[in-house]
Amino acid sequence: MGRNTRKRRTPLATKAIAASAALALGGGGLIWANYYASAHETNNAWGGNQTKAASATVATISCPDVGQKLTNVPAAARNGVAAELAKLDKQITEAYARLASTRQAQANDANFVQNAIVGPLKEKRAATIDRIRIDIQRVGGSFNQSLSQLASCTTLNTNQTTAGQTGGQTGGQTGGQQNNGGQQQNNGGQQQGNGGQAGNGPVAADFVDITKVAPNVQGKPAKQGTASTGSFVTRCGVNANKNHNTDNVIVAPGVTNGAHHLHDYVGNQKVNAFSSNQTFLQGGTSCQNKNDLSAYYWPVVRIQDGTQDFDQNADGGGKEGNVGRILTPVQAQIKYVGSPASKVVAMPQFLRIITGDAKTTTNGLGNANAHWSCTGFENKVQLTTQYPICPQGSNVVRTFAFQSCWDGQNIDSANHRTHVAFPDPASGVCGNGFKAIPELTMRLVYKINPPTIVNGQVKNAYAVDGFPDQLHKPATDHDDFISVTTGGLANKIANCINSGRQCQ
Repeated sequence: MGRNTRKRRTPLATKAIAASAALALGGGGLIWANYYASAHETNNAWGGNQTKAASATVATISCPDVGQKLTNVPAAARNGVAAELAKLDKQITEAYARLASTRQAQANDANFVQNAIVGPLKEKRAATIDRIRIDIQRVGGSFNQSLSQLASCTTLNTNQTTAGQTGGQTGGQTGGQQNNGGQQQNNGGQQQGNGGQAGNGPVAADFVDITKVAPNVQGKPAKQGTASTGSFVTRCGVNANKNHNTDNVIVAPGVTNGAHHLHDYVGNQKVNAFSSNQTFLQGGTSCQNKNDLSAYYWPVVRIQDGTQDFDQNADGGGKEGNVGRILTPVQAQIKYVGSPASKVVAMPQFLRIITGDAKTTTNGLGNANAHWSCTGFENKVQLTTQYPICPQGSNVVRTFAFQSCWDGQNIDSANHRTHVAFPDPASGVCGNGFKAIPELTMRLVYKINPPTIVNGQVKNAYAVDGFPDQLHKPATDHDDFISVTTGGLANKIANCINSGRQCQ
């Protein structure tokens, strides 16, 4: 199959991180945006008294993402490999929890983290990676021995986790992110350092006043004569019935709490770790169009104002650093749009797509596809590495534009990426033999009282759920989709888009 070499955005390891992304906005089609991240970064410690040496305080554990390197796993081995990859995630989660609970021991012994946390973690990961090798070779597959070198993990200090996410300051982006020292505060949702309500973020540097961000949205690619200009809207609600779980059937099938964070589900109503293609067809749907049984799911957003929710003491929730009151979107728009370069083919049944990367804090921004903005600003400013502080009367908006090029053969791939790709950003053309499919776009709107930042502290922060070691960074936002349709709906969507109509 062709390689997914084209990305919606290509972060640069430069002072200004610039990127382009196709966005689904408001009531319309796609636009292109440049993202300029801010890094007027604090040098905060995890907590306690802060000095210059505090910048070396270990904030999180950074482990190579083995799953992204597994691009050729035989189908017969994929379930077993997925289970082992889920164990790698669990091992990191457990190591991070130990990191967060042993601050005094770390202060007393400079070698504690290496000897008691990182070293044992490497041993566990090495054994798990070897089981992956066995699973692959047992069914006649080839294992790249260099993957064994991915067992070792490193640590990131507080300064690295902020600078690595946000790069340099450009475009006038400021959020009042000043480090005035002092101790970590958690009273009434007030956060400083690497704290957050659960001790793992967000921090002041993760927020920016959107009114102080220079406009960065550019025009979309010009439509060619063969463009597919229609759109299809499916109305599936906002998850008002609170259909949640912490599974991820795409990445970790058969593994309870495989996501280590909570998801909202709309569309198909029977999606969990143990779902199959057959159960998807029997799952019912929250969509008005009952032929749309597709699964649309994303990590929840929480307000960290000192409140708790039902999962405060549960796996994937408070036990793993995802705390605060869960917010239900006030709007959730799901729209399929066309290609500026060609007609589209119908999505295949059970196609799986993940857009974005839940692990950008440690993976880097290569697969990041997070888009944060505010109502009234969406056609001007889009953010990837910071959460917007919206003015009064404006709501927070998350938008997603999924990969819209398909390899024509596979409904999934070993790393859940290489069977789909983004089109060329300049022309909108799918490369490497890929075919254009309807582009799934999503827009989620949240009513959030604006957080405030005073003297380097953020009060009433909000954050997207994530793996605990990812520190609730905005760039970790991601979205998941499984295409499940009946009654010829997939063809109807493609035909509507190709004919230039607006359908629902």
